[in-house]
Amino acid sequence: MNQIIIHVDMDAFYASVEMRDHPSLRGKPLIIGSMPNERGVVATCSYEARKYGIHSAMNIKEAYRRCPNGIYMRPDFDKYKAVSAQLHEIWNTYADASEYIALDEAYLDVTGKAKNFDGAREIAHTIKRRTHDELGLSCSVGVAYSKTAAKTASEEKKPDGYFEIPDEKAIMDLMTERDVRSLYTVGVKTAEKLHDAGIHTVRDIQEQREEVIRLLGKQGQWLTQIAFGMDDRKVVPYLPQNAKSISRELTFQEDVSNDVLLKDVLFLLSLCVDNRAKRYGLYGKGITLKITFSDMKNITRSKAVMSCESAIEIYKEAVQLFEQVKKRPIRL
Repeated sequence: MNQIIIHVDMDAFYASVEMRDHPSLRGKPLIIGSMPNERGVVATCSYEARKYGIHSAMNIKEAYRRCPNGIYMRPDFDKYKAVSAQLHEIWNTYADASEYIALDEAYLDVTGKAKNFDGAREIAHTIKRRTHDELGLSCSVGVAYSKTAAKTASEEKKPDGYFEIPDEKAIMDLMTERDVRSLYTVGVKTAEKLHDAGIHTVRDIQEQREEVIRLLGKQGQWLTQIAFGMDDRKVVPYLPQNAKSISRELTFQEDVSNDVLLKDVLFLLSLCVDNRAKRYGLYGKGITLKITFSDMKNITRSKAVMSCESAIEIYKEAVQLFEQVKKRPIRL
C-alpha cells in the first residue's frame, strides 16, 4: 500500500491561543514577539495583522512601522507548550507515526489506521473537529500520498482549511503553472537565483532539470524531484537523542563590547547547552561559536574536539574561539 500522510498546521498558533484566552483581542491586529522598542522579530501574528504585510520573522520595528496601532505581546512559551501537548494527544490517537516539526505542526502517517483515502479524510475532519471543540482552536489539514504533497495541501486553503492531493498527477496539475516560490523549501534567495536564470514556474523546473541542478546542486536535484511530485520520505518520529547539534543563543537589547560580560554570557549559554545534552545522554565532538555584530554581519568559528562532556569544557573551547575574533560591538 502507498503511504497516506496527513499534515496538520495550526492557524497563527500563538496568536490564536491568546485570542482564545482573551476574547477582547479577537478581530484585532495582534503581533506576538518582541516589543516595538526592543530588538527582535515577530514570532507570529493574527490574520488581521497579516493584512498589513506583517509575517513571522519580520523585524519588529518594521512590523511597528506598518502597523503602529497593532497590539504587541510577548510570547508565553510555557502556555504554548502546554497547549501543544494537548494537540499531540489528539493527533497521536489517529497516527501510526507522528513527526513534529514545531509546537503547532506535524506529519502524521495514517496508512495503517486509515487504510484508504476515505478513512484518511474521516480522520482529518475528526482532528479538525476535536481541535476546535476541545481546545477552541482552528487548524488547516492536508491529506496526501507524500510529505511534500501533504504540506502543500495544508497550505492550500488556510486558515481553517482542508485539501487533498491523492497522487503525483494531482500535485502536478495543481502546481505546474505556479511560481517556483510555491514549491515547499524554495525560499526568497533560491527563487531569485532561479528567476535570474529565466526559471520562473514549476513547469520551467520540469523542462530545465539539468540547468536547475547545475545552479543549485543537491538542492536542485530535490527540487526537480518534487516538481514532478516525487517524494518517498517516511514520517520519522523525532527523538532528542538523535540530534546532530544542540545550541543556544542570546540577542542583546543593546550592543555589548565588554569582554567580561560577553564571557559571562558564554558561560551561561554553555551551561544551557550542557544541561540539554545531559538530559539526552549526549556529548559534543565539536564547538561552534556564532556572533552577530552591531552592523548585522554574521560570523561562525568552529573547532573539532575529542570530547566535550561538561559546561566547563564547552565554555573553555568557546572562549578560545571568541578570543580569536577581532573585537567589535556584538549584537548576538
